[in-house]
Amino acid sequence: MVKLTPELINQSMQYINPCRERELDLRGYKIPQIENLGATLDQFDTIDLSDNDLRKLDNLPHLPRLKCLLLNNNRILRISEGLEEAVPNLASIILTGNNLQELSDLEPLVGFTKLEAICLLINPVSTKPNYREYMAYKFPQLRLLDFRKIKQKDRQAAQEFFRTKQGKDVLKEISRKSKMSAAAAIAAEAGNGKGKGSEGGRLANPQDMQRIREAIKRASSLAEVERLSQILQSGQLPDKFQHEKEAVAQNGAGHNGSGAVAMEY
Repeated sequence: MVKLTPELINQSMQYINPCRERELDLRGYKIPQIENLGATLDQFDTIDLSDNDLRKLDNLPHLPRLKCLLLNNNRILRISEGLEEAVPNLASIILTGNNLQELSDLEPLVGFTKLEAICLLINPVSTKPNYREYMAYKFPQLRLLDFRKIKQKDRQAAQEFFRTKQGKDVLKEISRKSKMSAAAAIAAEAGNGKGKGSEGGRLANPQDMQRIREAIKRASSLAEVERLSQILQSGQLPDKFQHEKEAVAQNGAGHNGSGAVAMEY
């Protein structure tokens, strides 16, 4: 297994793919989890994380340029909610050969309003009853599912099915399982956080990233530069960092604002 570090990202192959998009190749490193993608500085249209050892799709920083994620042949069994805020322009996600089990496991993808192509071949979920109908119903903008076109008649048939009592019962069951999965995930992450001494935090937005870059320019020590650079590369603002920012802002306000700007990040 290889940790996904900023150094690995910078050393990996980068090229213009046949679709004339800028692509980052992170295939085959057996990476166990997604991290440090902020080090890409949002310079890629496609990121290929196929043939790794990912079990969860999460921890994506703000990458508005990213349009395609290739995640073939991992072990992904869960997709975190809220990822559409990090990659709002995602149009294609390829998840062939993973371990997504239930239709409820796909609910976090519904928030991606620009998603036009999804592939879930060789996932247990793709063999579930009403799979294609559910995808056509929940993703009105979806054009390709498992490399097969979703036709207008397919979408209409799906809408009609989910208006029936049977269809409504199916949706209720999926919703119930989705809520149970989300609750279990929150509990697991809380437990992991306590066990590892996690600092918590949130994803950095574009304004945060710009302020961090400005703070690096103003930094007065090498240690401060390194700390800010690590935060910039990870794309994650730790809670400790947020508390420092608030404390400095309060101190600055008590001195007519002096020093607050220089130490904001």
